Amino acid sequence: MALVPCSTLAQPVPATIHALAVQASRSSVMPSGPYDERGWLVRFYSPRNYAPAWTPSTAAAALWVLRHATLQGLDPRDYGADALQAQLSLGEADSAGFDVALTSAMLHYMADLRVGRVRSEYHTRLPDARLKQYDPVERLRTGLAAGKLQAAVQAAEPQFEQYGQVKAALAHYRALSKQPYPPLPKPRTKVAAGGAYPAADALFKRLVLLGDLPADAPPPVDGIYSERMQEGVRHFQARHGLDEDGLLGRGTIDALNVPPARRVRQLELTLERLRWLPDFGPGPLIVVDLPAYRLWALNKGSAEAPLEMRVVIGTALKTETPLFVGQMRYLEFNPYWNVPRSILEKEILPKLARNHDYLARNEMETVPPGASAADLQAGRARVRQRPGPKNSLGAIKFAMPNPMDIYLHSTPARELFKRSRRDLSHGCIRVEHPEVLAQYVLGQKASWNAETIRGAMQPGPTRHVDLVHAIPVVIFYATAIVDSKGSPRFAADVYGRDAKLEQELATRRSQLLAASETLAL
Repeated sequence: MALVPCSTLAQPVPATIHALAVQASRSSVMPSGPYDERGWLVRFYSPRNYAPAWTPSTAAAALWVLRHATLQGLDPRDYGADALQAQLSLGEADSAGFDVALTSAMLHYMADLRVGRVRSEYHTRLPDARLKQYDPVERLRTGLAAGKLQAAVQAAEPQFEQYGQVKAALAHYRALSKQPYPPLPKPRTKVAAGGAYPAADALFKRLVLLGDLPADAPPPVDGIYSERMQEGVRHFQARHGLDEDGLLGRGTIDALNVPPARRVRQLELTLERLRWLPDFGPGPLIVVDLPAYRLWALNKGSAEAPLEMRVVIGTALKTETPLFVGQMRYLEFNPYWNVPRSILEKEILPKLARNHDYLARNEMETVPPGASAADLQAGRARVRQRPGPKNSLGAIKFAMPNPMDIYLHSTPARELFKRSRRDLSHGCIRVEHPEVLAQYVLGQKASWNAETIRGAMQPGPTRHVDLVHAIPVVIFYATAIVDSKGSPRFAADVYGRDAKLEQELATRRSQLLAASETLAL
């Protein structure tokens, strides 16, 4: 929050506002987030000759927005909302310091809401290009002039349907966090339907509270884990990435005992990550949420229900799948697998040294043919796996050219999709229903349907099929989402990215505090 320097206290209000705006523009602190706000105050006040921008009524409206930043998963402390509210309550709305501080807070809030607070893999440049289409300076100035402050703020909100759904889930779980939430006892062994569980009544109420059982479900007989409750537990397990066996074990109880306040934080982090994403127009869109091990294929702007399927992702700590936005451009039926250099060096060459027939037994070949292990080691040759039943890519490769060589593909290892934890690949993404996804992405081609796709997937020569239009693919990370049925889903922080984001946001808050203290000197 900007404060008035002592040397300007005797000056007229416009002169003080000018001094504060210039002071902010000359800050030597380089921005670490997705935008550079140092010239914003000059740009905002210069057209109005540095006259004050706020009246008591408009200031009150702005402060309502800032104090309710939690509705968007933002933190009112980042905008000095309490201190500004105290100044307004003391009748200091006509001071230059208050005017500049409130303007600065609103500009920060609107930019944070539009593009997020910290830089991410999706922020490739500074400032974020989206702040050209939505310029917080112009939006705030014109919104105030037209008496449409609320509309100016709402325009900053991401327009993804998922954003509104997660925001609603956040409000619901924030309400839950205010209710008593005593821990449920853990059973000594897993309990099946009909078994004894002394806290059955408390479990029933928990399942109803969380929406995994309807409120009119029949309550359990004292101390008995009923079949109806087992249905609710299965629903809960599905929403939390657990084995959907309906058994009441320690892992399920641990998940049931996670306090709603923790779920609130997960949802807040998801809203932050959704703000990082670029704007997508109407049309096909594929989203892969890594910790949820799920893929959604949808038509943005359409009421059509999205496709949803399980995926296998890169192994945590070893070969994590990176976050990025790609463009799916073509498919390959019966593809070759070109073995990445890293896998060749770490896995193939050691196995080849132990077994000279390794390549032949795994339907692999060198390029050029007949290359030696020395050629492979020196980089003069490479290895690829021929199409067929043993091919690691299965029958279809969904290509989205990128420097990391990450793509979607089928797999012969179908059993992996039954696991609850599926970070098992070298970084690429294996999809559960490749033929259904192929039908989705080839939908613009009249010559392709379920039958022709099944035929192309049969063993045969490699077939390259270009898409009519590239389809955006978002490789995303969120441990809290809302699924296609409107149910909140939670996942483990498999790559530790929630903890990293928490630290980045804490660092940013410390920087904001230090900057406000510097201005106060």
